[in-house]
Amino acid sequence: MSSSSQASLLDVESQPGKPPVLRIESLADAARWAAEQREALRAVVAERGAVLVRGLNLSDADQVGGVFRRLAGGELMSEREAFAARQSYPGGVYSSTTWPANQPMCMHHELSYTLEFPGLMMFACLSAPTQQGATAVADAPTVLQALPPELVKRFEQEGWLLTRSYNDEIGASFAEAFGTDDKAIIENYCRINAIDFAWQSDGTLHTRQRRSAIVRHPVTGERCWFNQIAFLNQWTLAEEVREYLVDVYGEDGLPFNTRYGDGDPIGEDVVQILNETYEAHTAREPWQAGDLMLVDNIRTAHSREPYEGTREVLVGLAEPVRLTDCSPTIEVSDQ
Repeated sequence: MSSSSQASLLDVESQPGKPPVLRIESLADAARWAAEQREALRAVVAERGAVLVRGLNLSDADQVGGVFRRLAGGELMSEREAFAARQSYPGGVYSSTTWPANQPMCMHHELSYTLEFPGLMMFACLSAPTQQGATAVADAPTVLQALPPELVKRFEQEGWLLTRSYNDEIGASFAEAFGTDDKAIIENYCRINAIDFAWQSDGTLHTRQRRSAIVRHPVTGERCWFNQIAFLNQWTLAEEVREYLVDVYGEDGLPFNTRYGDGDPIGEDVVQILNETYEAHTAREPWQAGDLMLVDNIRTAHSREPYEGTREVLVGLAEPVRLTDCSPTIEVSDQ
């Protein structure tokens, strides 16, 4: 049976400005349902980039882990190079990234600065906020087509550069990001993964890594705008946060920042263009407790809106993909 035929087996709703939604009746065994419907659900994600499943009534981390693993068809990925801390649950399930509730997390592709990243992202809402807080999505090929051609050309030719300064105050510490505080292990990881590193006199770590901003989807061959250029750039931070961090750490010591691939700074106007283009092609649906969302991490960017109230969303990373299998436009190298 073809992928589109499998997708047609599910009655998925489509509305402008919203992700595809599948509504189901309450189930006694969500994990069993996930195993039975895995191929059809994956076909929907392959065809549409994402799907929100409503009606599973997911309620705890153990239940969510069982659903995630069945949808992944096996074990979940472990996160490396996290930019902010998460809580870990058994079986490879994580909390959402720790991030201030009043600050948005703009559109990005998870771990797009690594050499191996998840092809599939899974989100499960245990507690929905009282206002906003949606995990919104945007189609990467559409965003790429909508961006100014000259801007796309520069990033296609140069790629993008991520700089990080690890400390214990802001963002993930190097022990949290690399899963160890053993400097020899971290250095070896950096060498293997084309990350330039330098230990500072105060014991902190500074890294730089150059990556492709545009890739081809390994299954469809579509060209996708695939990066975290806007999200991890200083100009996306709230003004008061950015000014504080620059004042304390200096522009070269920010916890994270992005540049053009040749090292030139990216202007505020460029970041604004990127975020406005994403917003013009954003689909969103407010979370309800018990919801599940599947996202093709290469074809589809995701974000997190600011929110009020209590929000608990668990995350699973699955189906690892190597950057080299996505026709990157630049050769992977450290800088």
